[in-house]
Amino acid sequence: MAETEPVITAHNFSFFYGEHCALKQISLEIKRNQLFIVMGPSGSGKTTFLRSLNRLGDLISDTRHEGSLKINGVDVYDPRVDVADLRRRVGMVFALPVALPMSIFNNVAHGPRMQGIRNPKQLEEIVEKALRDAILWDEVKDRLGDHASHLSGGQLQRLSIARVLALEPEIILLDEPTSGLDPISTLKIEELLWELVERYTIVMVTHNPLQGARIDSETAFLLMGELIETGPAYDVFTRPKDKRTEDYVSGKYG
Repeated sequence: MAETEPVITAHNFSFFYGEHCALKQISLEIKRNQLFIVMGPSGSGKTTFLRSLNRLGDLISDTRHEGSLKINGVDVYDPRVDVADLRRRVGMVFALPVALPMSIFNNVAHGPRMQGIRNPKQLEEIVEKALRDAILWDEVKDRLGDHASHLSGGQLQRLSIARVLALEPEIILLDEPTSGLDPISTLKIEELLWELVERYTIVMVTHNPLQGARIDSETAFLLMGELIETGPAYDVFTRPKDKRTEDYVSGKYG
C-alpha cells in the first residue's frame, strides 16, 4: 500500500446509542503516518468516533452503526474481523492515566505476556523499547520494580502510551490524553506524538482548540455529531470554510 493511500476511511458512517445518533454520516480519510486531530466541544461525537475505530463501542448495549468504517480497506465491523486482534493493532490511550496495580515493568510487560510472550529476555527488550519510544526510559530505568502508582500524572500517561507501544500497534488512538496534565507534561506528550508519527498513524481527540492549533496537523472539526470540515490546521484556524468552525476556533463556545 502506498503511503499516500488512506489507512482509515469513513464513508457515511453513523453511530447510534439507542435512538440517539452520536455520529451523522461521517466521511473522511486518514493517511498512513499522519497525526490526525479530531476536535470539537463536549458531546460532539469525538470519542464515539475514536472508540468506533477499535470497536470499544461494542461494550455498550443498544448501539448500532450505519455506513462503513475501514482500516486498510477492511470494514472494522465485518463479522470476520478478530476484535481482539483489531484492538491490538489499534491501541487506545484514555484521558485519565491509570496504572495497572503492579510495577512499572509489569505494566508494560502485561500486554505482551497476555499475547503469549514469556521469555524474560524478550520481555526485557520489549519493555525497554516501549519505554524508550514513550520517552520515559531515562526517568524510570533505575526503578522498574517500583509500583507504577508512584509516577507523576505526566509519567503515567507516557506509561499508558508505552503499554500500547509494547503490543506493536499500527494505529494509536488518544482520547484527550493531556486533559488532566500540567502544561509541561502536556508539551512532552505533544512533542512525543511528532516522534511517534514517524512509525505510527495517530488519531487524537481534543476539546481544546488551542491544542489543535499548537499541534498544527491535519484536523477535523466535529459538532453535535456532524463533521463540519477537515483540512490542515492552518487552514481550519485561519480561513475556516464554515461559520460554526470560525466560532469554535475563535472561542465563542467550546
